[in-house]
Amino acid sequence: LLAHTPLGFPVRGWITSPYGYRRSPFTGRREFHEGIDIAAPVGASIRAAADGVVVFVGINGGYGKMVVVDHGYGYSTAYGHCRKILVRVGQKVKRGQVIATVGNTGRSTAPHLHYEVRVGKVAVNPYYYMKLGRTFLAYRN
Repeated sequence: LLAHTPLGFPVRGWITSPYGYRRSPFTGRREFHEGIDIAAPVGASIRAAADGVVVFVGINGGYGKMVVVDHGYGYSTAYGHCRKILVRVGQKVKRGQVIATVGNTGRSTAPHLHYEVRVGKVAVNPYYYMKLGRTFLAYRN
């Protein structure tokens, strides 16, 4: 189960927009942001947050080029605004494997990764999993 739980930061960078309600940079209205935006240089490596199977690769509206990984046990992660996608649908991936690179595709104001964690079909705050991963993976190694 642990290998399939999304843990840690999928890219080296800094959080520029948290999960939850925020003012949209495009409309100026208050909207719910279902993930976390992590700013990073174009071309930076995006890594799978847990073991799983790639279930979607392609363009997904405002998210631009996107990868979605099903980790089993109800968990999935989504990686948006990618520049280059390095995996294909049906491919098995391991935690830490490079699956894409940071870009500025779709509805984006600057290069970053839009990162989502879902439990079932419900988006949850990725930050809790990212923070838990920093703690747990540090002690595990």
